[in-house]
Amino acid sequence: MAVNDPGGKHPLQKLMDNPWLLLALGVLLPILSYTIWGWIELWNVPPAALP
Repeated sequence: MAVNDPGGKHPLQKLMDNPWLLLALGVLLPILSYTIWGWIELWNVPPAALP
């Protein structure tokens, strides 16, 4: 199917028309990015000096 086909939809339009996929992406992307960010921050914390 060609992109300029009057009867067809652009692949990006098909993606944007799917509310469940958008919901899943909206939930999973922040969870994954903040989890990875948190791991990086934990690895960069210097060890605590014991008294």
